[in-house]
Amino acid sequence: MSVPSTGWREVVGVDEEERHRRQAELFVALQARKSARYGDGRALHRKQVAALRATLTVPGDLPEYARQGLFRVPEKYDVWVRLSNGGFNRAADVVPDIRGFSLKVLGVSGPSALGGEAVSQDFALINHERFSSATSEEFSTIVATASQTKGQLLGSLIRKPSLLPRLKAVATALKEPFSGFATQDFFSAAPIAFGPYAVRVRLRALAGYPNPGADDWAADVYDRLASDPLDYDVQVQFFVDEQRTPIEDASVTWDAPYETVGRLTIGRHKPDQAFAEEVEAAVFDPWNAKAEHRPLGEVMRARKVAYFASQQHRNAT
Repeated sequence: MSVPSTGWREVVGVDEEERHRRQAELFVALQARKSARYGDGRALHRKQVAALRATLTVPGDLPEYARQGLFRVPEKYDVWVRLSNGGFNRAADVVPDIRGFSLKVLGVSGPSALGGEAVSQDFALINHERFSSATSEEFSTIVATASQTKGQLLGSLIRKPSLLPRLKAVATALKEPFSGFATQDFFSAAPIAFGPYAVRVRLRALAGYPNPGADDWAADVYDRLASDPLDYDVQVQFFVDEQRTPIEDASVTWDAPYETVGRLTIGRHKPDQAFAEEVEAAVFDPWNAKAEHRPLGEVMRARKVAYFASQQHRNAT
């Protein structure tokens, strides 16, 4: 493969700061309403399915261009894993939903994407290769609309019928089969920096025996971990050009090959309630990152504002 392109760039809108502030306020308001019913928690991905300990192994034979940031030298890192259902409620696992696979890689050092010193490298992954919306504005509108009661939703559609096709598209995506956290691939769905390059990230599941339609995803994971570890390839997809791998449009599936840069291993273990509470209280934020892996694109810039506001609301540290 030829060396990836460094010709990517971000295009920041003149009104982004105000739009992102309004969107963050919307999510905090939603978070507060749901907290009144379900207790304190995140605005989205409120239901934690499992909290796991893992190891990230970086190999020593990566090509020169792939030796960036976290992957610069051969190393083993301890990792916290949070598996979640993506909804703003605590629905049963059989309910169609976006699934989340978040990583907190510990023991990192160097400049942080937020300034100061990096203390972790976080990855917030979902079981879809792209976002349902091209922009954060569209995503926020869909989430706010979908969170309404049936009567409120009907009123919104009467006032703005253009929402209906997008809501149908989201509903269709939610109904895509999910084989389980052990056997499903997970994606960043938006780009991050990779040294001078830009990439999207994939976690490629290596386990067999999918379990579609399970009514308890935690039981599925822990039953497997009772006898064997779970392995995943950590892969990156490099920016090629704006047509095939756009930086600012999160709704486009990138047209570029994946390259393996590490191996995530979740070792054998049982549920640990104290650790689960620690993970639930923790922050998993793609902006908790080394400067060499700072998030890129409009959706990621919006997440910076919304995640911080949500963390403040639930007093997360």
